[in-house]
Order: sequence, then C-alpha cells, then structure tokens
Amino acid sequence: MKDKLSILDKKIKEAQLGGGAKRIDDQHKKGKLTARERIHFLLDEGSFEEIGMLVTHRATDFGLAKEKYPGDGVVTGYGTIDGRLVYVFSQDFTVFGGSLSETHAEKICRIMDLAMENGAPVIGLNDSGGARIQEGVVSLGGYADIFYRNTLASGVIPQLSAIMGPCAGGAVYSPAITDFIMMVQNTSYMFVTGPNVVKTVTHEEVSSEELGGASTHSTKSGVTHFSCANEMECIQYLKTLLSYIPSNCEELPPSVAYTAENEIRESLNTIVPDNPNQPYDIREVIEHVADSDTFFEVHKNFAENIVVGFARLAGRSIGIVANQPMILAGVLDIDSSTKAARFVRFCDCFNIPLLVFEDVPGFLPGTDQEWNGIITNGAKLLFAFSEATVPRITVITRKAYGGAYDVMNSKHIGADMNYAWPSAEIAVMGAKGAAEIIFKKEIGKAENPAEKWKEKEQEYNELFANPYKAAERGYVDEVIEPSHTRSKLIKAFKMLENKATKLPKKKHGNIPL
Repeated sequence: MKDKLSILDKKIKEAQLGGGAKRIDDQHKKGKLTARERIHFLLDEGSFEEIGMLVTHRATDFGLAKEKYPGDGVVTGYGTIDGRLVYVFSQDFTVFGGSLSETHAEKICRIMDLAMENGAPVIGLNDSGGARIQEGVVSLGGYADIFYRNTLASGVIPQLSAIMGPCAGGAVYSPAITDFIMMVQNTSYMFVTGPNVVKTVTHEEVSSEELGGASTHSTKSGVTHFSCANEMECIQYLKTLLSYIPSNCEELPPSVAYTAENEIRESLNTIVPDNPNQPYDIREVIEHVADSDTFFEVHKNFAENIVVGFARLAGRSIGIVANQPMILAGVLDIDSSTKAARFVRFCDCFNIPLLVFEDVPGFLPGTDQEWNGIITNGAKLLFAFSEATVPRITVITRKAYGGAYDVMNSKHIGADMNYAWPSAEIAVMGAKGAAEIIFKKEIGKAENPAEKWKEKEQEYNELFANPYKAAERGYVDEVIEPSHTRSKLIKAFKMLENKATKLPKKKHGNIPL
C-alpha cells in the first residue's frame, strides 16, 4: 500500500503543478494568477473538492501522445462561497495555453451537469487560447456541448463568467450565453476574430486591447458587465454579485438581518431640482432609498442614460432600473433599452423583485436610432417588463412622457404599485412641444406668437405636467412625499412577498430579438 500511496501522491503533485514551474512563473509575470490560485481566493478556505484531477487527453496526432498533463488544462470541482454551494471550472493557461480539447470540454460539461442537478451556480474562470487545433473537429464539438448546456441552464441556475485572459473565436459564445461577464483590465480580451485576421480581411490595424479588451467591452459593446482593475477585484466582484442572487430559480434571493429604524429620508425632498430641465444624479436617489452601501451597479460604463444594479431594502435583495437624467436627459435609446431588458429578465428568472425609478422624456429621436432598430430594441424592454412576474414597483420622480411612460414599468403593463413624487410630470409629451401642436393655429394668429406660445405652454403644464391626472385615474396608486419613499417601498415589497402570478400557458414568448 505504501508504494501505491506514493504513486498517488506523485500524480497529485504532478497535476497541481500544471504546465510546470516555468510556465507558472510566466503567468505571474503577466500579472495573472494560476487556475488553482484563482479558485483558492474565490472559494471558502478548505472547501474546494476537485473532480477529474487525473484526466488526460486522448489525442495522439502531432506529437500529443508524448505530451500529457493531468487535468488537461482545466481545474474543475465544487466548493462554497459564504457557505453556499457553487461549481467552478478554471482554465489553466500553463497547459497547452488553456486550449479546449475533448476531455477538457467533458470536464466542464460534467461540472455543469452536476450544477443543474443540484441547483447551484456555475462560475467559469476563462483563460484559454481557444480550441486545441491538434484535435480538429473534436474540440469544436466540445465547445458545442458546452454551449448547449449553457442554454439549458439559462434561467435555471446563475451562470457567471470571469474572463481572466484570452477568450477568442468560438470560445466567446459560452460566456455570452451566461448571465454576467467580468473582465480584467489589460490582461483579458474577447473577440470572434483577432487583430491579425481583422488586418487581413479589413486592413484595419488594431491591438487586442483595442479590439476586445475590458475597456472596449465595458463601454462600447456592452459585452462585459464589469471591468475590474485586477484579478483580485474580479474575484471579489464575483462574490459580491453572488450575495444578491439565489442559487437557482426555485429559491428566493438571500437576505440579511435588518433592524427597523426611522425610514424617513429628508434629503430626498431636495434632490430633484425645481427647474424641470436641470439634471440630477439618480444614483443619489438610489443611495438614499436603499440600505446603506448596498447598491451594486451592473453595466456601469455602458448606456449610462440608464442605471441598473442590485441593492438591499430592509435586508432584502432587489433589482433596480432607473433612468439617469445626468446622461442624455435619461432618454431611452437602443443600448439603454437592451441593457435594462437583459437585467429585468435576469431578475425575473431568479425571483428578485424589481424597483424602477422613472424620469424619462421619451425615446431618443434621429435617423441613427431609427435605422438601427430603436423600435424592436425599445420593444425588448417593454416585453421584459410585461412578462416579469416578480413584484414590481415604480416611483416616478419627474418626467414620464410618451411611450416611454408605458415602457418603464407602468401600471398598464403589470406593475404592482406605482408611486409618484409631487415633481412628477406624466403626459404624452413636454409642455412646449404639446402647446405648439395643440394650439398651432391660435399661436400663429396671435399678435405676439412667442408670448401666446408661452401662455399655452403654461396652460398645458398646469393641466397635465403633474401626477394628479394619473392619480385620479388610478394609474398612480399614491402621490407621496419623497422623504417617505423608503418607508413606502419597504411596506409595499413586504405586502407583495407572496405574489403569485402565472403567464398564459405556452412554450415560451417570442421576444423581439
């Protein structure tokens, strides 16, 4: 037995060494952790249980028969984060550049299958050069096996992807199907075709960072939800994100202990300016309404005219969607609509109540928006809110104009409770434009058209640019003093905690993709 234990110990040490000391050193010189170090910092101390440590590839072509590494370039297993079960795979760039082989894919699929069967999140730590070319179509089949499981798991268990190095070609589509993507600045990148191919085909000169780095995907494409300064920050973001979401679609989101206090927030009474055209930061409203220091923003640097993220209200996890008057006056456009729609659908998948702060002057006009599909993209947000069955509450802080009023979780598309501040303006359009259309002839015939226009604008303002017409019809449940918002929301979400709504029987809806 002693000899056999010695053989086992040797194999374990060989597996733990990955591609060897020199390659581990090279990884560190790039500012990157190894696959095992990442798992160590991610999971609770001593909780990791590895699966498939001694798996090796089966390929024999191109000299692969002479070069085998236990684990085959990916570390897989399960453990806990804050005591909660998670499954994890961490690609090892020191072994064949983390490239995906038949067995590498099988290990990942095994972890995903276990996660589905046991109702726990999957976290993928991606650091791979792509498909293992020596294995040909077998490696491509491995990717497809993973994509298929990503799709089946979508909406069943949370899937989180951290891009810790390269992720190129077909490999990008697995993270793209998952719920959230995190990238590390300067050391990770994602693209379907790399700089060399781009140069050959389009003659564009572009670096990997410019083409698919964290900055590019967090600001321009919106592919990544979080851009992290380094790998340790990325790992911390994964832990924080997981703290707001349940382990599967059958569970409620985690909550923390909360002691009731005076919930009145007087500062909310002065955030919205008296001038309806003056901007303010909607994050101030969120920070004063949510539990202190709990707002965790998602997609912060993309489509900044809408703010989305998680927070806690009286200890309970909620999702927040809010127009941002500081950027483009808070209008809805293509990017903000798709950003918010994706977030709403995630929250609905995992039983996370939704809170909407509305200050929207409408949809962004222009040929660029129309030609690029603002109609179908705006409809994504409308569809997402309309089909969401979780508790949904809207607070109208100021403008709620036109079709955007309907889209932003109005009573008409199933919101459970709608509140308005006295500063709310609920109308088809702004008073200036409305007066010009309604009183066009009268203004044209006036001795002083500009003065008449201003008079009619004031008349329209007094009649419609307030929350009271909507309240009279029940479209708004209550006009409230801003300082009482937090108190009202705590009680309303408590009242809605056992909400049970079912959609009509169907296979699935056909969201306007």
